[in-house]
Amino acid sequence: MSFSFQIKKKSRRSRARLGKVITPHGEVNTPAFIPVATQATVKSLDSQDLKALGVQIVLGNTYHLHLRPGEKVIARAGGLHQFMNWVGPILTDSGGFQVFSLGFGLAHGVGKIANIFPEEGVGKKGKSVRRAKLAKIDEKGASFTSHIDGKLYRLTPKKSIAIQEKLGADIILAFDECTSPLSSYTYTKKALARTHRWAEESLKAKKRENQALFGIVQGGEYQDLREISAKFINSLPFEGFAIGGSLGKSKKDMHQVLDWTVPLLADNKPRHLLGIGGVEDIIECVKRGIDLFDCVTPTRNARHGLLYTDLRFKIKDARFKKIHITNAKYKKDFKPIDTDCQCYTCQNYSRAYLRHLFMANESLGLRLATIHNLAFWLNLMKTIRQAIKDNKL
Repeated sequence: MSFSFQIKKKSRRSRARLGKVITPHGEVNTPAFIPVATQATVKSLDSQDLKALGVQIVLGNTYHLHLRPGEKVIARAGGLHQFMNWVGPILTDSGGFQVFSLGFGLAHGVGKIANIFPEEGVGKKGKSVRRAKLAKIDEKGASFTSHIDGKLYRLTPKKSIAIQEKLGADIILAFDECTSPLSSYTYTKKALARTHRWAEESLKAKKRENQALFGIVQGGEYQDLREISAKFINSLPFEGFAIGGSLGKSKKDMHQVLDWTVPLLADNKPRHLLGIGGVEDIIECVKRGIDLFDCVTPTRNARHGLLYTDLRFKIKDARFKKIHITNAKYKKDFKPIDTDCQCYTCQNYSRAYLRHLFMANESLGLRLATIHNLAFWLNLMKTIRQAIKDNKL
């Protein structure tokens, strides 16, 4: 089965659309949320957990898998699907995000999660935490100091594609430079020219026919650069698009970036918003034409005991609650996390038991919390798809 994208229905109220991504390892009904399996695992869960939840597709991290265990090891195992015992579709990033996170991300004290939007909160006591760069960028690629053993590694468009081909994901990404929200216009323009050259080099480097290659639109918070990038990436023979880099200094800026970008991308190809997937973000971004999301928010927050409950979907937004399961008030609370949730955790365990596991540092608590949060996100996406079908989004 080769890669394709089908649009099943378009919203009458917005740019939202109901679609289906078809890959060699199965189909993905869109809009869809992609759980992050950085090191060939969604932390604390196995493939059966993901299957039981109804996860359609997962995302692996090229940079981390290149460092450990290495793409050659994974290739000898039969590819990432065999290695992690996952039969569904897989998307791998290019390593381009690490150009940012280990470079300007450290230097500027910003990141995709935490404080990617500087106007909406920074580090402790109102100050960003800034550290020395572990990545250096030049015109041909990026050099990384490994966070594991301090060794120097090199990534170029050709190298990134070669790694992703060995990993064997269904969807792979072109190598790019993800810019910081604190980068100047001059620097962002220079980085954009690099990203466009690397996009062409990524296409030339691709050899495997059963993998779909997505091009990445960059340009930071600057309208002219975003429009230039969208037009350029759209002109190349990519099977889909990803939108990445700095999305401005606030959520309002992110919405504006999408309003500039999405109309310039071919309507018959899927669009992936990289690294964004908060509950409060997804609906607004779906309405602007985004089909795929990935984010560590549900799994990371679960491991810190922050759980999501009481989803109430509205045409304009989604209302929900958050609870900190370690709070003392849950010590004798024998209700499930969410009485309306059908996940394994809520059907079998109480808030009191979850709190006990977290307080006792038992690893089962991380697994049960992660199952619930992912179930919440997947239910949100299912509800959004139904709303598009019913012309209510």
